[in-house]
Amino acid sequence: MTAIILFDGVCNLCNQSVQFILKRDPEGYFSFASIQGESGQELLKKYQISKNLDSLLLIKDNKYYTKSAAALQICKHLNGFWKYLIIFKIVPPFIRNGLYDMVAKNRYKWFGKRDSCMLPTPDNKNRFI
Repeated sequence: MTAIILFDGVCNLCNQSVQFILKRDPEGYFSFASIQGESGQELLKKYQISKNLDSLLLIKDNKYYTKSAAALQICKHLNGFWKYLIIFKIVPPFIRNGLYDMVAKNRYKWFGKRDSCMLPTPDNKNRFI
């Protein structure tokens, strides 16, 4: 099983992030599921994660990561210099997650919200579960 990223399917910032990752993950390491979708809900239940999750979620090697830990783990597998952002792991989690929480709290206000989840293109449809 590849690593799975669960994202807020109606959040514009989250959808842009998925597009960003797709472009920098040509080997297809990551698969995607919206938190609102059936697959996303099943994964939340399987890993006993609250349905009110306000974070990006990465499931990898039967463990899950949220907030800044998820973002850094994702960057580690992207092409280009993005993988070097893992250096920010030295920043204490309360600082990283404080910044993450600020953006998450304001993401709809700053970036907008869709009425429905994004639909994958035919080129990347196989990456969505």
